[in-house]
Amino acid sequence: MSITAAFMVPHPPMIIPQIGQGSEEQIRETALAYQKAARGIAEERPDTIVIISPHTVMYSDYFHISPGKRAKGNFADFRAPEVSFEESYDEELRDRICAIAAEKDFPAGTMGERSAKLDHGTMVPLWFIRREYKGGKIVRIGLSGLPLSDHYILGMMIRDAVEELNRKTVIVASGDLSHKLKDYGPYGFAEEGPLYDERIMDVCGRGAFGELLDFDENFCEKAAECGHRSFVIMAGAFDGIKVKASKLSHEDVTGVGYGICTFYPEEKDETRHFLDSYLERKEKEVAQRAENSDAYVRLARASVESYVRHHRMIRVPDGLPEEMLSLRAGAFVSIHKHGKLRGCIGTTAPTSESIAQEIIQNAVSAAERDPRFDPIRPEELKWLEISVDILGEPEPIDSAEQLDVKRYGVIVSCGRRRGLLLPDLEGVDTPKQQISIALKKAGIRESENFTMERFEVVRHI
Repeated sequence: MSITAAFMVPHPPMIIPQIGQGSEEQIRETALAYQKAARGIAEERPDTIVIISPHTVMYSDYFHISPGKRAKGNFADFRAPEVSFEESYDEELRDRICAIAAEKDFPAGTMGERSAKLDHGTMVPLWFIRREYKGGKIVRIGLSGLPLSDHYILGMMIRDAVEELNRKTVIVASGDLSHKLKDYGPYGFAEEGPLYDERIMDVCGRGAFGELLDFDENFCEKAAECGHRSFVIMAGAFDGIKVKASKLSHEDVTGVGYGICTFYPEEKDETRHFLDSYLERKEKEVAQRAENSDAYVRLARASVESYVRHHRMIRVPDGLPEEMLSLRAGAFVSIHKHGKLRGCIGTTAPTSESIAQEIIQNAVSAAERDPRFDPIRPEELKWLEISVDILGEPEPIDSAEQLDVKRYGVIVSCGRRRGLLLPDLEGVDTPKQQISIALKKAGIRESENFTMERFEVVRHI
């Protein structure tokens, strides 16, 4: 027995009549499609319903799987406490998923938050499901800030655990689409919003799960979606399997996108091992980029590889450009893996005798000593994208009007506290954002009396 079906569904609380108080009629098409999906689940009569929710516990570097025997919840936060749930967890399946993750040294399990309160990303699907089907226990799984590829891997582990236990299972991937579809919506409008909704409904409507991995995470963030990672976990559970996909509905009348699709597995299909294809393509792209990089980036990469493999700092090599040996400057080394930051350490002013030595030291620190991340492991080296920023002399400024986020970085200072943000970063579009992030990095409140400096950089990729 394996996963017999999966469902992509939204979770607007207003769709529940006791909450909507009539406003649910605005999304009647979604409600009707939801009822059809719930009947589809009932027809499967699953032993277990795996619900993937963006609104349960979420960590930046870990997938939280809800612990305990059971959980309760209600819609008191939405003024409908009378709408309540009490669900039993499939402990055996959950524990097997956790065991597989532990065996593979994968960051997923029940550590962390112990709350047994159900979230609305879980309860909205359950409201429809339990009107059609009372059976089956649940497993509740959260998302993480890890790359999309890791979400896909978690889906594969869920599938493996289901098959090992011979559990008849359906997956419910809970998630709204863009929250920025209309000017009058609660989150306003962004041009990425409609583009995301059109693209995700096309991809899921075709069951083209490999394309889910190609969504740029900055694009997803600007679209303000909350379900993409849920959908990727679901996709991973069907790795190597052909699926029959059906689009039931898509609405955006409230300024938030609500999409419902169903997926039923068919025969095995060796062309649908999408993670393998994605990683193979990414490895070639990273290798090509490394081959075309300049001396600054090649030096940083050599420094990272030497220290990660052998715990050895390299010496300044022969053949470097003269300016790297004769000039001094602050430098930042940034490391990304699958589009996500993996380490970034730098100096705002020179601390070494040359730019070359500055790069070597900061490259090793970015790989090993960034407090936000674990040290880089040897098996990660082939996925790393590295860039080097050489900083110009900072100059004092009086206001945000003197900043240009594409051209200038910013340094904020208050006493001994100091925060820096480089220029031309994805997701940083205004000087106000730039200053705010730098203040947070420094632990400086916006109400405090702080000074600002701007600086230019030369970026090497």
